[in-house]
Amino acid sequence: MASILLVEDSPTVQYIVARLLVNQGYEVITARDGEEALRVAHEKLPNLLILDVILPKMNGFQVCRALKSAADTAHIPVIMLTAKWKDSDRQWGMEQGADAYLIKPFEDQALFELISQFMPQSQ
Repeated sequence: MASILLVEDSPTVQYIVARLLVNQGYEVITARDGEEALRVAHEKLPNLLILDVILPKMNGFQVCRALKSAADTAHIPVIMLTAKWKDSDRQWGMEQGADAYLIKPFEDQALFELISQFMPQSQ
């Protein structure tokens, strides 16, 4: 089963997004801050990361840069899912190594389409 590491500090948003992903057939691993995200990513080596930008301890830009700089996690696609909507935020995220950038609130289908670009749906 394909796994997704969902990094989101809001319990409500984390629950909603995790349910959407589980209902699509993905295994969901969660983290609530940047440091935990790095630790879990290196331990579990998920197929994809969905990463908030505004996080405790390390922001999502820092997490993305660290993951893309490490040999064991550089290949993992990162979708930034955030309320940071400015073009400069999107550009900075992409410069840090994000593969896609989706702004909250988002349409479920938009998230599913992005995920499908990076990995097949689990059966």
